[in-house]
Parts: sequence; structure tokens; C-alpha cells
Amino acid sequence: MRVPRFPMLAVVRLAAASMLATLLSACGGKTAPGTGSPPPPPEVGVITIAPSRLALTTELPGRLEASRVAEVRARVPGIVLKRVFEEGSKVKAGQVLFRIDPAPLQATFSSSQAMLARAQANLAQATLKVQRYKPLVEANAISKQEYDDALTMQKQATAELALGRANLHSARLNLGYATVTAPISGRIGRAQVTEGALVGQSEATPLATVQQVDPIYVNLTQSSTEVLRLRRAMAEGKLQSAGLDAAKVVMVTEDGQQYPQSGKLLFTDLTVDQSSGAVTLRAEFPNPGRMLLPGMYVRARLEQAVNEAAITVPQQAVQRTTDGASVMVVGADNKVAARPVTANTTQGNVLIVTAGLAAGDRVIVEGLQKVKPGAVVKTVPWTAPVVAANTQ
Repeated sequence: MRVPRFPMLAVVRLAAASMLATLLSACGGKTAPGTGSPPPPPEVGVITIAPSRLALTTELPGRLEASRVAEVRARVPGIVLKRVFEEGSKVKAGQVLFRIDPAPLQATFSSSQAMLARAQANLAQATLKVQRYKPLVEANAISKQEYDDALTMQKQATAELALGRANLHSARLNLGYATVTAPISGRIGRAQVTEGALVGQSEATPLATVQQVDPIYVNLTQSSTEVLRLRRAMAEGKLQSAGLDAAKVVMVTEDGQQYPQSGKLLFTDLTVDQSSGAVTLRAEFPNPGRMLLPGMYVRARLEQAVNEAAITVPQQAVQRTTDGASVMVVGADNKVAARPVTANTTQGNVLIVTAGLAAGDRVIVEGLQKVKPGAVVKTVPWTAPVVAANTQ
């Protein structure tokens, strides 16, 4: 018996039909895609722009400096007999620090006393002579020339007496300078001479340095460009000066920790340093624990101006491209739109917007990756995350 042979094309068609029937049977009863409800609009966190008063803070570098510095020097020549103070200790104004050999100074003082006594005697003698000559010249018993000579001698004796008193006063001062005292209260450093040293021969020899570090100064530097920008904004009425009394200064030490006590701004220099192009500012801080030392490098946050109607947005809300900065705003119809802004100043965690936004605008802060211009969104108020306090 002969078996019929089927063409290969027919076999392929039969297999495909069988597979299609199987797939249709497995998918039976299911709804075709695209016939369900649309997805809900994405949810984004927004803030509503409301101008507020903002103190503009500038962070500046600076160095600490003692509020008062006195270099103790030898004011008279002599040999140092004794150092009375302890190096690194606290001293009071008028406290004895060094003693210089007073013997030659005492001799000069005694000589001045003797010269003053002689001048007093010469004046007394000249005065008596004038008193005797006066009635004689009136009676023509002596010549007028003799009386004039007596008056001249009296004036010379008076001048010698004044000179003697001045020399005695100078000798007394020099004798007092043999006992070297602290000119101010503060901390005294190391002694720069030892017992037996010859000091004060040709110049006032440095002996030690006393520094007053409570309160302590911090000298800050700010670029003249920034100072000019602030003053121009104040002149145009955009900003108001914080004032010397109202300007609060916060210090950050070399280890990155904030100093617990705030300071105050004392003055801003009137000239610009030609080498650096910077202006010097000085602030004062209390330093009761002597934790701050002269020469330390610090940074200070200084309130220099106040913006009474500042518009600020969180930094994460601002997108920057080669075309500039922009934010995403939500309109009254809940549609998203891109808005170019000018925001070049950072204040803490926010940016100060000087152009592009107005009161009442809703700016997207969270969920930017889920939206694009023209999309419809659901808005919820955005709340800044709470930063954990530093317990160190």
C-alpha cells in the first residue's frame, strides 16, 4: 500500500495553526491592554513663595589677635639682678617683673640732690645781695651797674635751681625704672633675658611681652568687590545695613567647631590693602577660659546687611544648566512649567532669588525627577528635613 506524501510547506502551515490555537485558548477571557483607567498624576513636594526678612551672613577668614599687647623693655642701662615673675603666668598692672642694679642710678640721684641744694643756696645768696643793694642804689651809694649785676646773678641762680630740680626729677625717674613693672594686666610670656644680662645700653632692650586675651580680637579680610556690591545694594535700597551694634559675629575655630560665645563687630577699615585687594574688619569676642590664643586661624560668620523682602528657595529646587538656573513651578491648573531665575547667593541651605519668582509662586522641591514641563501633578507641602544635633 502506498502512503501519501505531503509537501513541506503544508506541514509548516499546519504546525503554526496549531500553536496559534493553543495561545488563543490560554488567553481567553482577558481584557485587551489600553482599555483600563489612566494612572494618577505624580505627587510632588512644593513650597509657596513668601518674602521674609533675612540677615545676610558672610563667612570670612581671619586671625586672632590679643586685644592689648605690651612689650616690657629696659628703660635704663644696668645689670639685671633678678626676674621676679613666673613665665606664662597671669600678671597685674604694676606688678614687679625685673630688678635692675640700682647702684649707679642711686649715685646719680644723690648727685642731683646735692646740685639742687647748691642751686638753692646760690639763689638765696643772690636774693640777699639784691635786697641789700636796692636801698643803696636808691641812695646813690653804689652804681647802677653793680645793682644790675646783682639782679642778673639772682636770675641765673633761679635758672640753675630750675635745672637742678629737673635733673633731680629725671634721676628719680631713672631710679624708679630700675624696678621694671607690668604696664598692663594679662598673660606674660617667656623672659627674653636672664639674670646678669646687661640691658638698656644703646636702646630699650626687650625683656618680656604681656598680652591681654580677654576679650580677644579677630581680624577678618573681605574682598573689596564684595564690599562694593553690598554698599551699592544698600545705596539702591535693596539692602539695609545691619549696623555695628546689631552685627552679630559667630566664630568657627580651626577644628571646625563653633565657638560658644558670639562676638560683635568693632569697625571696618577705611582703606584697601594694595597687595591683596581686601578690606580688614575687626570683631571682638569674650575669652574668659583663654581657649582662644593669638595667632589662631579662624572663620567668622558676619551679619553685614538685612534684606527685608528676601525670596529664598532650597538649593535642591534650583536646576543649573549651560543656559542658567531655573526652577519648576506649578500653575493654578496644576501644570508644571520651567521658570528661569537669578540665584547667585547662598545663605545656609537656601539660595536667594533676586529675579524670576514672586510671592505666591509654587516651586517644586521634591519629586523633580518625576515631572517635566506641561505635566499635571498633585502638590503636597514640602517640609525641610530635621538635621540631628551635633552632640560632640
